[in-house]
Amino acid sequence: MNDKIKTIIIDDETLARQITKKYLSTHPEIEIITECSNGFDAIKKINEEKPDLIFLDIQMPKLTGFEMLELLENHPVIIFTTAYDNYAIKAFEVNAADYLLKPMPQDRFEEALKKAKINLQDKISYQHTIQNIIHHNEKKIEKLERVVIKDGTKITILPLDQIRWIEAQDDYVQIYTDNSKYLKKKTMKYFEKYLNANFIRVHRSYIISVDYIKQLEMQPNESYKIILKNDVQLPVSKTGLNRLKTLL
Repeated sequence: MNDKIKTIIIDDETLARQITKKYLSTHPEIEIITECSNGFDAIKKINEEKPDLIFLDIQMPKLTGFEMLELLENHPVIIFTTAYDNYAIKAFEVNAADYLLKPMPQDRFEEALKKAKINLQDKISYQHTIQNIIHHNEKKIEKLERVVIKDGTKITILPLDQIRWIEAQDDYVQIYTDNSKYLKKKTMKYFEKYLNANFIRVHRSYIISVDYIKQLEMQPNESYKIILKNDVQLPVSKTGLNRLKTLL
C-alpha cells in the first residue's frame, strides 16, 4: 500500500519547479509523480493520476491556475504559488489551503506544507474551500476576456469576438460560434454580468452579439424576433426589445 502523498508541481517557470522539488526532497512522505509547465498538461495529469496535493502557479500563460480550477472534476489539496501579491491576497481572503509568494522562503514553504497535510485529512470540507475560491475569483472579474470550455479531454479557449449567441440550457449554456457550439456549466446571469457591452440579453434564454444582428422583424402579434447574420431567428422579450432600442 502506498501511503505517500501523491504530488504534482505545476509552474511554467523551471526554476520555481526546481526549488519546489528541492524543498520537498526532505519529505520522504511526499511522492512527486510528475511536474507540468502549463495548465493543459496539468489538467490531463490531474485527471489521470488523481494526486493528493498540487503546487499550482496561478499566473500561467494560456490557462491560469484559477481557470484550471473551474475545469477540474475533483480538486486535490492545493498550495498556490504566485509572484503577484494581488493573487496571493485573493487566495488568502477566501481561506485557501495556503499560498506561497515567490521567491519562496523555505520556512514559509514548510508552513504551507504543514497546513496542506491538515487539509488532506478532511477532503470533503476542503472541496467547499475550493468552491469558495472559484466563486471569489468570479466576483473579482470585471469583464470576461475569453471563455474557457472543457469538453471531455478537449479544452477550448474561446475569444469573445467568436461568440455569436448564447442559449440557456437548464444548468448550462450553449455557446454558438460560426462553426461550432459549446456547452458550459454557467448561468445566463453570469454571462449577462461579465460579457462586455457588445453582448445584450434579448430574452431570458438568449444573449446575442450585437454585431451579429442582421435585422429586427415585427410579428403579427406586434412582438419582435431577431434575425441573425446566419439567418437563425431568435425571440425577443419586451425587456430585451427595450434594451435593443437603447443600444441600436
